[in-house]
Amino acid sequence: MLAGFLFSRAVLSVAMILFGVNALWNIHPKKWLKEKWWLWGVAWIAVFAISFFWSDDKAYWTEHLQVKLPILLLPLSFAFLPAFSKKQLYIYTIALIIFLSFGIAYSMYFLFTQPAHYIEGYRFSNVLPTLPKNEHIRFTLSLALGVVWLCYMLPVIEKKWFKRITLIIVILWSLAIHIYAVRTGLLAFYLFIAAYLIFLLYKKQTRLLGFSLVIGICISAMLAFMFVPTLKNRVDHFKWSVQVFEEGKRDPNYGDIGRYISYDLAWKIIKQHPLNGVGAGDIFYEMNEKYDRFYPQIKKDLRLIPHNQPLIIAVASGIPSMLVFLIWLFYPLKELKKNRAGFFFFITWIILMIPIMVEPVLEIQFGIFVYLFFLLIQRQVMQKTAED
Repeated sequence: MLAGFLFSRAVLSVAMILFGVNALWNIHPKKWLKEKWWLWGVAWIAVFAISFFWSDDKAYWTEHLQVKLPILLLPLSFAFLPAFSKKQLYIYTIALIIFLSFGIAYSMYFLFTQPAHYIEGYRFSNVLPTLPKNEHIRFTLSLALGVVWLCYMLPVIEKKWFKRITLIIVILWSLAIHIYAVRTGLLAFYLFIAAYLIFLLYKKQTRLLGFSLVIGICISAMLAFMFVPTLKNRVDHFKWSVQVFEEGKRDPNYGDIGRYISYDLAWKIIKQHPLNGVGAGDIFYEMNEKYDRFYPQIKKDLRLIPHNQPLIIAVASGIPSMLVFLIWLFYPLKELKKNRAGFFFFITWIILMIPIMVEPVLEIQFGIFVYLFFLLIQRQVMQKTAED
């Protein structure tokens, strides 16, 4: 699955299917019904699917339903996996280090060979090339979640050489997140850092470590914002886009303004179709119609579907469907355990709320993979791996 995420959509799809078949082999379907989180996922996708009957564009409906099928497979598959052994956790950690570090190396090749070109591009919101292609948000989010995982594993790792390498990788990935300067990745990273510091300061035995890290991270962050050129240009561009927005300009070429416009148009559609939506197949058609009416100056290739997952669900199949989706979204918190693994699961869930609120993340194969994969790994560890 990790290899498919970086290199091939087809490989990712096949890997997810094989993973699901392997996990569910010889598991009686009656046992599936005991998995309540999975059942809520089935419920909101079923309502989303029923909108077929009032969708005109059946091909678009098929595309947006098909991409959600891992939600019916992966949570159920992880639920029936046995507890991971320490050796398996090591193997996963090594694989994560290798694949994500390779992805960083791919991007850094372009930066080192054409530094002026790519640094200047950050003044115009252009980002370094990434693996997977054109998925810088998902990749940098994965890096932040990778940092979360490595920090969870550090006390678990017994071999000193492996622990040292893991710590070095955490530092390098943290630096890479700042070089990419993608706001989703940065926000996810600093959310984790803030929560982890509070966690360390709360416990007496790690309080000194927490204070030391507070000082070190504050200094490192100041230096990064001062001396990492891609990050500095990205911050300047963000300030400029905010200024443009405050001046009343509504051009999607300016930063996040395209997102705000998509929210505005989505609410207009929801008010007209509150109960059953417009149909999952007609989201883009209805948005285009609203663009023509309220923002005709925006070119068709710059028009967006709502960049907020609950809004997309409401536009497609109504507010009741969105409410079921929100129950599914928050349901894992019911399983939260008050231990170290529970903290890391909770912060992973919080981080994954970022793309839910600012991206159509569950309308994209890579988005669904990143959301489910990292959340389910931490959930499985929390539920089934004994703590020292």
